[in-house]
Parts: sequence; structure tokens; C-alpha cells
Amino acid sequence: MKLLLKGIFLLMTSVLLVNCSSNGGKNLVPGDNYGKTYSIGDDAMSEKLQMLSEAYSMQNTDELVKHYDVDFLGENGVETTRKWLESMDSISMKPYVIIPVKLQGDPDTKVLAWSKEERHYKNGSYEKLDLMEFFNFNQEGKVDAFKQWKSIDSSNFGKSYGGKFIGKDDNEYSGRPLVFSDRNEVEIIEKLIKDYNDMNVEEFSKPFADMSVLNTYDGEVQKIKKEEMGGLFKDYKSVNWVPYAIVPLKISNTDAASGVQVMSKETRVFKNGKVWEKELFEIFYFDLEGKITSMTQFARDF
Repeated sequence: MKLLLKGIFLLMTSVLLVNCSSNGGKNLVPGDNYGKTYSIGDDAMSEKLQMLSEAYSMQNTDELVKHYDVDFLGENGVETTRKWLESMDSISMKPYVIIPVKLQGDPDTKVLAWSKEERHYKNGSYEKLDLMEFFNFNQEGKVDAFKQWKSIDSSNFGKSYGGKFIGKDDNEYSGRPLVFSDRNEVEIIEKLIKDYNDMNVEEFSKPFADMSVLNTYDGEVQKIKKEEMGGLFKDYKSVNWVPYAIVPLKISNTDAASGVQVMSKETRVFKNGKVWEKELFEIFYFDLEGKITSMTQFARDF
């Protein structure tokens, strides 16, 4: 009986060893590493990540940056990190899962970490996050690549969505929240402002659709073709448009069309010596092609 049990035990052990593999998963990124598998990496990199999280939580910039590759930090990386950490009264990163892996044929160790993080800013803002992060540790044990995915806790002061779209009449979008749009609208408006101030008609007209509608603060509606934009400047000697805020928004769960709210101050000096000066609130509507199709303007005298 003992010999039989021993034989069964040896057989089961052999089966387990045959069926257990130290490799698994698969890289599906097109390129040289496509199809390669992963294995558990050096646990020393897990310890390095814990040291990194401790320095981060202690807001110890000098200790924290020791864990990062110099080239990854860049020229101003240390001071940028210091400034950000010092903007808070406290910050805590508490990893609850750390998994080091290695890609077949790659000498680096990739550490996957799940953590809870809380940030108490000196300005009174507060963030509570559940994070999934990727750290690439090179052969010297330094982080030279990083990515982060986050789930925002309901206790946060700020969210990526909010408010409510209602509309002038009942429609399928009524009641939906608004989200930030990110199709380069802020950069387009910034360049539009610069070209406007330079009175550079050719560049100023580029972001507009072939036909656009300008709804001015005094109730005038101007339908204007792109090639007619120069007419806007014909009576001006100079202009100075200074933005206070640029906010790109869209209705949640809709197509890519967006509306960009711009709060600003504008001064126009006319060729006849007259000076026009107002604070403005304007909404620029971007279509699916990213072109400005209309603008609605509201104004306030000083």
C-alpha cells in the first residue's frame, strides 16, 4: 500500500511539473515583441517600488528621484516633481498589489502596481484615487517609463464629468452631463487669438468652416465665408484679445462635436480713433471635422 501511495504521489507530482509553466500571457503590440510571453520578474524590483512609494508619500523629492532614470526625468524633472509634491499638505500612495514581470528576451523588469492614493492640496482641493500603474525598471533598477490608469472615488472634489445639458427644447440629449472635449480645441483657440491680435487674416481664417455664423453680442447674425474673414479687420487699426479661460466641452455619449467657452477681454482701436473695449463670453462650436462653424457672443462693458 505504501508503495502504491508513493507511486501515485510521484505520478501526480510529475503531472503538475509537466503542466506548470513559468511563462504565460502574450504581448499583442505589433512589432518585434509581438507574440512573446511573460514570466515573473525579479522581486527586488517590487521592493524598489515600495521604496519609491514610501519616498513619494513622505514628499521626499531628493529620495524619490533616485529611483528614476535621469533621461526620463529630463532637464526640469526634479524641480517639477518638487513643486508638485510641495503643493500638497500630504499625499499617500499605498500599493496593495505589486507584480513584477519580464517580457521574453527583454532585460528590463515591468512592475504592475495597484494602489490607493490620497492627495490633500494646500489650496483645499482633495483627491482620492484607485490606481493601476505600470513602471518599467531598466537594468540599472531605474524607472525609465511609466503609465497610469485611475478610478476616481466619489468623495473627490473634482470629476471628469458633471453639470447637465438641458437645451432650449426637449431633446434626446436633455439631462446628460457634460464632459471635457480633447480634440486640440484649446490649442486651436490659442492660435486663433494670436492670429487675431496679429491681424493675420490668412492664418486666422484657417480653423473656420467654409461657411460660419457669427452671433454677436448686439444681436447681429453674420453668415461669413472663410475667404471673407478679412472684412472683420477692415475698420481696425489694432486689436488686443486677452483670454481669461478656455473650456472645451461636449455632451456625454454623443459624437465629437464640441463647444468651447472662452472668457476674455478685448480692445479694438478703430482707424477713426474710436476705442471699443469689453469683457466677453463666447462659445465657439466645432463640427465633426474640427472646424469652427459658429460663434455666439455675450459682452459686458467695463
